[in-house]
Amino acid sequence: MDDKIEDAYQQWTNQPNLPENLVLDLNKMKNNSDQKKDAFGTVLSFGTAGMRGVLGAGTNRMNIYTVRQAAEGLASFMDTLDEATRKRGVAISFDSRYYSKEFAHESAKVLGYHHIPSFVFDDIRPTPELSFAVRHLNTYAGIMITASHNPKQYNGFKIYGQDGGQMPPKESDLITSYIRKNSDLFAINVTPEQELREAKIMNLIGEAVDQAYLEKVQTVNIDHDLIKNVGANMKFVYSPLHGTGKIIARRALEAAGFKNYVVVPEQTIADPEFPTTPFPNPEFPQAFDLARELGKKVSADVLIASDPDADRLGCAVRQPDGDYTLLSGNQIASVLLNYILAAKKKAGDLPADGTIVKSIVSTDLAPKIAASYGVATNNVLTGFKFIAEAIHHYETEHDHTFLFGFEESFGYLIKPFVRDKDAIQTVLLLAEVAAYYKSQGKTLYDGVQEMFQKYGYYAEKTIAKEFDGLDGKDKMAHIMSELRDNPLTEFNGHKVLSHADYQSSELTDQDGKRTIIDLPKSNVLKYWLDDETWLAVRPSGTEPKVKFYLEVDDKSQGAADQKLAGYVDAVDKMIDKLMNN
Repeated sequence: MDDKIEDAYQQWTNQPNLPENLVLDLNKMKNNSDQKKDAFGTVLSFGTAGMRGVLGAGTNRMNIYTVRQAAEGLASFMDTLDEATRKRGVAISFDSRYYSKEFAHESAKVLGYHHIPSFVFDDIRPTPELSFAVRHLNTYAGIMITASHNPKQYNGFKIYGQDGGQMPPKESDLITSYIRKNSDLFAINVTPEQELREAKIMNLIGEAVDQAYLEKVQTVNIDHDLIKNVGANMKFVYSPLHGTGKIIARRALEAAGFKNYVVVPEQTIADPEFPTTPFPNPEFPQAFDLARELGKKVSADVLIASDPDADRLGCAVRQPDGDYTLLSGNQIASVLLNYILAAKKKAGDLPADGTIVKSIVSTDLAPKIAASYGVATNNVLTGFKFIAEAIHHYETEHDHTFLFGFEESFGYLIKPFVRDKDAIQTVLLLAEVAAYYKSQGKTLYDGVQEMFQKYGYYAEKTIAKEFDGLDGKDKMAHIMSELRDNPLTEFNGHKVLSHADYQSSELTDQDGKRTIIDLPKSNVLKYWLDDETWLAVRPSGTEPKVKFYLEVDDKSQGAADQKLAGYVDAVDKMIDKLMNN
């Protein structure tokens, strides 16, 4: 084993006053060189979405010392700003995971040492409410302690900018540079919490912000008569998956007039163990196991779940046989979009400059729907911060009106008083859309089928290949370099008509003609084939995974599903080939 790794391990072991959980973790890895290598062989990467990692001792782990280092980076950056800007301070929230509250308070103690005010929620709150709080309180930045939908072993640290979106790349890069300057994790200063509270440098926030947020959330619903006449009696199930939606979502639903829903009682406990589902991710079928059982008992029309920090939302709809089928993130987005635009057209307030914003790996069905209403589509890079940047541009330049934003990974934004994915907004609108179809004797699933009949049958799949360990990044880089060095000209028996390399910002057609892509550089490749299929390849920014995105469309659901299955097989074979090269 590398001497540097053993030296780092010994430094941590010899550190006085180390928290008990970290002492236990160090003892567990005492005779395990692989665990030491993984914990101390590198540092947690800090990107534009912040950092996320496994809880435990080490430089490659989430603990109070790596959290202090991140907070010190933000504080050092804010020290370069003018005094009035610094004094606007930082809003801080946290989810239900292990050590989330502790990490939030440690962050405030670091900021407090720099005399930077903090406004810390008194208890768990959703990520979208943190985004709202930054704007509502006019703070310069925000910190959200969360690992979103990851398993219980993880936690994370996300920084938000003054517009309520995740910190833009320019500022994020500067913060990262300050983080790396503070290499001695044990030398970062903090001020005791009581001292900060007495001096009103660290401030607790809660109900006042909740009320302001919920007041805005009530503007999301469109047809209040529909909710009163149908939605109030519609039976559906909601689960917060042991997370932050347990209070806010229920208050929002009841204020909107949805009185007949039921919650999954076991999953309404804010439990960092996530005992009912190992993956608290609403895109996974097993996350709905308990909701499905409850739904059958009460004959619920739809099952809805938000992830632990309540920024993502998934749903399952009842079929004629009484069972439930999950909708994909693209399907949920499309049915929401179709409802929003139809309602605005009916009311006569569909703006001439209306636009939707979606990521480049999200469905082509949504742009077709938008175009049918005369609404433009803006394709941006993956990461909701880019949707937030687009909204900021529209509000500054007054050249478009934002109508809806989404990513295929179960993230949606309806009203821009939040600048990140918002499951609280979405649960209200999705319940209204379900009520709309119920008023016609239909389900949300029927609504999706109606869209397919009109615009084409779409099917999609995201294949995530995991690369754990210290060599994981090298393997991920190898896959991307292989694809760049040997560009695909055909795939699954079909010609590649064009491909985009977002890292070089070039779009190349089959004749070799190149055009510039007007987007920030990003490590993504995308291919368009002669049968209207597209494939995208992208390393995850928060997890050790390379994601392969596929979308096909055809003239029937069966044909689209069969077509997709063939492409999934082709991707699996391509991954094997890439790994063996």
